[in-house]
Amino acid sequence: MIDPVAEATRLVDSLGAEQLEKAAAYTRGNEVLLVIGLGVTLLVAWLIVRSRVLDRVAGKVLGRKRFLATFAVCFTFFIVEALITLPWTIWTDWSRERSYGLSDQPLGDFLSQMALSTAIGAVLGSLFLVGVYALIRRAGKRWWAWGGAFAGVVAVIMLLAGPPLIEPLFNTYIPVPAGPVRASLEQIADDVGIPHDRIFLYDGSRQSDRFTANVSGIGPAARIAISDVAMKSASLDEVRAVTGHEAGHYQLGHIWRQVILLPLLAVLVLFAIDRLFPRVAAAMGSRATLGDPVGLPVFMVLAAIAGFLANPVLNAFSRAAETEADAYSMEHVGLPDAMASALLKTAEYRYPRPHPIEEALFYTHPSVERRVLRAMEWKAQHQSGQPAAAR
Repeated sequence: MIDPVAEATRLVDSLGAEQLEKAAAYTRGNEVLLVIGLGVTLLVAWLIVRSRVLDRVAGKVLGRKRFLATFAVCFTFFIVEALITLPWTIWTDWSRERSYGLSDQPLGDFLSQMALSTAIGAVLGSLFLVGVYALIRRAGKRWWAWGGAFAGVVAVIMLLAGPPLIEPLFNTYIPVPAGPVRASLEQIADDVGIPHDRIFLYDGSRQSDRFTANVSGIGPAARIAISDVAMKSASLDEVRAVTGHEAGHYQLGHIWRQVILLPLLAVLVLFAIDRLFPRVAAAMGSRATLGDPVGLPVFMVLAAIAGFLANPVLNAFSRAAETEADAYSMEHVGLPDAMASALLKTAEYRYPRPHPIEEALFYTHPSVERRVLRAMEWKAQHQSGQPAAAR
């Protein structure tokens, strides 16, 4: 009989002091950058307000149809914001990743993908805000409640459109090639009712060398996607354990939880914006009212602060879902050693031994050591039997 605590400790220790120190530096650096990033957002919004660039754009489209005028101002904000923060983004998302050995993406490819992402985000974000500003004008004092419902509808649309239309713009998705890996994955897919044509391999190595997989979309757009990094560096059992985890997200309806949670969070955020907008606008030197798109920098500052404060709550929901998905993989695939070894591969970008407060504030997943411990506990409980997925 193994000692789960001692075994989990041994496995994490096997990474070596140097790798653990590197993971700690990277992870805690990300946490600091999250806080600094909020400051960058506030500064950039203030600069845009002071520059009066949105006022000038609004003056040029004055008299045009309200839809086009609102869209033009919002689109300009997103593009100007992206240009101002470009040096910061290059350092945080490209240079720093390369310095930690987590990416070898060429700068040209990074910039081209960032330009595409910015353009798509600006168009979609502007369309969303056109709807929000329409609600502010027409829905009266309760616009924020309608805005939450609108956010929920948009989230569903994005979950349906994202996997088939947007994600392929950044990566190539192909069926997992025929062979033992595909046969094992189809077996897991059959257990949860995922059609075989929704299990994909994608070239995640284009952007990052992280060992990862994900489940995305809902309904007919739902799918499991495994990065080629995982396929190249993982054993068959590790791929099965990770896929079982992703299948757990699908089977347990975790994406639908997000669909429910997002509108509720949006209502709270929009309510706060409704109440705080005049004071924050005055502090930033903006003369805009809540329903004026020229006041979008103020709107986005309040949204950024609210999102930052909501992070611990959202992270708690995420960690709970990840724990449930791990348990699902254990019960239905039953490969605790493979799960543990796969988890250790993620420790290079997620320090496995955070302080409990650090984990609560910043971690979207339970710590690697905690997850490995649960796998070892499951192994100890089922040591005399065969893996649950054995046929």
